[in-house]
Order: sequence, then structure tokens, then C-alpha cells
Amino acid sequence: MTYKLYVEGGGEGPRLDTRFREAWQRFFHRAGLAGRMPKVVRGGGRSQTFEMFRTALANPRRGEVPLLLLDSEGPVTPGRSVWTHLKLVDDWSRPTGAHDDQAFFMVQIMETWLLADREALQRYFGAGFCADALKAWPKLESVAKDTVLKALERASAGCATRYSKGRVSFDLLGQIDPGFVGSACPHACALLDRLRGQPQ
Repeated sequence: MTYKLYVEGGGEGPRLDTRFREAWQRFFHRAGLAGRMPKVVRGGGRSQTFEMFRTALANPRRGEVPLLLLDSEGPVTPGRSVWTHLKLVDDWSRPTGAHDDQAFFMVQIMETWLLADREALQRYFGAGFCADALKAWPKLESVAKDTVLKALERASAGCATRYSKGRVSFDLLGQIDPGFVGSACPHACALLDRLRGQPQ
């Protein structure tokens, strides 16, 4: 059995598509999933990613399990399933055949995961990086997406390379420690557990 993971985001153009997939491959390899590596599909926009996942469900392939990974775009109420959240926020119904363990969130955005490994951020940005701009948030998944993005921009404002979506965000995704991400972000931990074949 293999997993095909439809992930929101990725930017425009074939070069970013390659960077996107390579970044996720590095992240999952660092998570110890070399032997269970999912096939990552760049979904692009949020709705487009959902539609790609729904199409995959409607046209199943033997031995392949489609999974969905989206930004939550806001806080997720504890105990609320991904499908319930998507119905309330996006008015999307659970596709026929979809299970609870096939949809996952980056809460509240992918950049939240980057904040889980501040040592990696410091190494990447180097001199001029202002770690003090990143508060010691006790629960990263409760931090609003705008706050996360502004914190990364402020922290890297004095660096030769500043934070931006695309090349920089993909470079960082491939360098952060998934162990830190899983510990700080419960929804990320749920995805990693699923890929490792652990019960949800």
C-alpha cells in the first residue's frame, strides 16, 4: 500500500513544483519514512487541492490511498474532525468514501511548522536573524496565521535572505526537524502517525 498526499500550495511554475516535492520528500525522509514515503502532489490552490483529492477518491487505484493536507487557515476546535471543520469553514462536505484518517491540517498554516524548529531557522538565515521576534508561544497551533507570517518576516528582516513563500519556505521545510514539528503541532503528529501506519 502506498499513500498519495495532495498538499495545498506550491506556487506557480515547474521549477517551484520540483522544489515543493523535493522539500516534502526531505521532510518525510527526516521523519524516518524513507521506506513509506508518500507520493506528494502539489495541489496549488485550496479548492483545487480538495478537488484533486475528491477525484482520486472517485477513481481509486489498487494499493494506493489518497490523503489530503490543507492549511486550516484558522484555529481548530479541540475534538473537531477535519471534515467538520471544512464543512463549517469552507462548506465542503466529506466526499463519498473518505475517512477521518484521510484528511489532515497544517494548523494554522505550513509556516507554523517552521516555527517549531528555531535552531533550523537560525542556521538557515544566519547573521542578522532576530530570534527575539519569535515569541515563546506555548501552543503554536493557536497562533494566528498573520502573526506567524509577520514574525518570520520581522525575524529575517536583517538577513541576506529574507523569509518568503516559495523557494525560501521550501528550503526550510526540507531542513526542519519533523520530531520538533510533531511535538509542537498535534495535527502534524497525526499526519506523521498515519504515514507510519500507527492507529489514529
